Formats: sequence, structure tokens, C-alpha cells
Amino acid sequence: MSRHPVIGVLGASGAVGRAAVRELRALGHTALRLGGRRPEALHEVAASEAGRGGGDASVAEVDADDPASLARFAAGCAVVLNCAGPTYRLRATVPAAALAAGAHCVDVAGDDPAAEDLAAAGSAPPGLSVVLSAGTLPGLSGILPRWLARQGHSRATALTAYCGGLEPCTPTVAADLLLSLSTGGADGAAYGEPLAAWRAGRKEPRALRVAEGAQVPGFPGRVAVQPFLGAETERLAYHLGLDRLDWFNVHPGPRVRSTLNEMPGRIAEGADREELAETLMLAARLDLAGHTPYYVMDFHLTGSHLGRRTGRRLTVRTSSSYRLTAAVGTMAVTAVLRGEITPGVHYATDVLDPDAVVDRIRTGGSVEGFDLTEDGAESTDMAEEGTL
Repeated sequence: MSRHPVIGVLGASGAVGRAAVRELRALGHTALRLGGRRPEALHEVAASEAGRGGGDASVAEVDADDPASLARFAAGCAVVLNCAGPTYRLRATVPAAALAAGAHCVDVAGDDPAAEDLAAAGSAPPGLSVVLSAGTLPGLSGILPRWLARQGHSRATALTAYCGGLEPCTPTVAADLLLSLSTGGADGAAYGEPLAAWRAGRKEPRALRVAEGAQVPGFPGRVAVQPFLGAETERLAYHLGLDRLDWFNVHPGPRVRSTLNEMPGRIAEGADREELAETLMLAARLDLAGHTPYYVMDFHLTGSHLGRRTGRRLTVRTSSSYRLTAAVGTMAVTAVLRGEITPGVHYATDVLDPDAVVDRIRTGGSVEGFDLTEDGAESTDMAEEGTL
């Protein structure tokens, strides 16, 4: 690795990209190439970082839908960090361009469709790595339970997870939510299966039900919970050897929840997807009005240790899941540059060290709460131990 490897940040002016630039600077990376469709916004990001003592960053106009434009952007980069979307439209476009240019690639999203495209294209060039799903969900959503399984369990048996919050909805997130209704899973299927759960080593359809007005650990007030089993969650259950896994997406905002319920019918009627995305973003703004943004990930894991039942709950709170995504993505970039990730195509949950990830998010300022509770014991707030 050269002394100052160039890291290309694609989508650098977006919510995740801006946070990623700041995280990369904090991790000591000095040679950054900021890419996106709007040069004026990229120059604003570069100037902002320079004002914080972050040094200079080069700016490159790039269109992720244009292979020639992507090729020019990736040329000379050691790693391309993709923060652009929509994920389920781009698929493996960015990783493929990075590999062709001789660069590694980290994608903060890039779920099963990207992995399938890369597999169909054949092995990655010798010495190069691709890390997919290096964000909050997917990504941290699989890493934190693995970390929790190490905290006093010799065998984990059951996990219940609640993830969601009140946040702005970006155009990329809105577009991906709409696309996920018909794609995003393996083999061209929709992303995940509502109401499904993991039971006795396999997926069980319609095992759970939606609950409105529920009280959920870590979430203020009453919320709607949607059972959902995605590919990352299935891989997690298999990896931990769980007998049971219940995963719930949490919707504190009634307008977003109602809008999401309407989307399948409106898409079937042929409604314009850009208008639907605007409707979803507006719903998020209305739900957020008068509230402070937050995002919560709550995991309760039970198992056994030395013949005794064990149970622990981890609750992570942040004001921005976008910043959490940036933290995971930039950690993956650092791991790649250090040679800690073998060549080939990987999911972040399989190659990032859970202990290192937890240490970084606790000390790097991307979370406001990190609470570990043992069943029958008082909450242990890690922040009280001087780690935040």
C-alpha cells in the first residue's frame, strides 16, 4: 500500500457520503477524491472539510449510470467507497467499474443483487476485494448481534430485534424502498419476506403479525412493528446457529407507515415512481416535524453458558443512521487498505471484526447511547464508563 492511497467517495455530497468524508478524515485518510453529479455540492463538502483542518480533496463530476464516467473516476483509486444509489438499480455497477480500474470497492449497500452480478461476472481480479452491505442495515444489523453473542453466551439460541426510527428520508432511500417491493432479494425476488421468522433452522412464512401501537424497548411512545425476514437476517440466524429469530422493522411515524402500506397498490396501478418517492419523503418530513431525529437498534439474545440460561439486551441509539452507515463503510475501507480482508467478494458482516466495529462506533461519536443489559440486572450504559 502506498503512503497516501487515493480513496474515491462516490455520492460524496449525499447524507452518507458527507458523513463518510468526515469519518475518513478522522481515521487519518488524507487523499480523497469526491465524486457525484453536482460539482458545486462536492466543492462545498471539500471546502467544509478543509475548514475543519481536513486538508484538500479533489472533486470529480461522475455519473454512476455512465460506465465511461465511472471508469474515469475509479482510475488511480486504491479503493472506491460507494455511497450512491439507488442500490437496487445500480446493483454491481460501481464494484465492477472499480475492479476494472484495479481498485478495491466498499459498498455501503449492495446486497444480494450486487453479489449475484459479481458472481456471474467471475472471480475478482487477483489481489482485489469487494465488501458489500457495509452500512447500518444491512451491515451493523448483522455485526452487533454477532458481538452480543460473544458477551457471556457459549451458545446463542434465540434473538429478537427491533430496528427503526424517525429520520429524514433521502431520495436514494425513498427510491430503494420502492424498488425493494419488487426486487433486492436473491434470484430477482423482492427484498425479504414480511411476517416471516426463523424457526428451527429454517424460514417460516407468516409466523408473526403486524402490531400497531406497540411498546418496544428503546423506543419512546407507541410504535408500529412490521415482522420482516431479510437475507442478511437469515445468514445471521444460520451463522449463530439460532433456533428462533424474530426481526421487526419499527415505524414510529404514522404517515410513513400509512404511505408504505399504500405503495404496493399504487405501483400496481402504474403510479409514477418519482412522485411516489416524493410522497414518501414528505411523509417522513411530516412525521419528523417537532421531533428530534433518532434511530434505534435493539437486540435481545438468549442462550446458555456452562449449563445456565443467559440473556442480554443491547440497545444502540443514534441521531443519524446515515452517520452510522458512514462509520461502518469507512471502517471497511480501512480494513481493506490494511490488508485485513482477503481478495474476493464479501459481505461486511463476514469480514469486519465485531469488537473493532463496536469500539469505533462507541468512541467515534456516531452513537449517543450504547446500553448492555443482562436479564435480571440493571442497565449497563457503556457511555458511563468513559467510552463516549
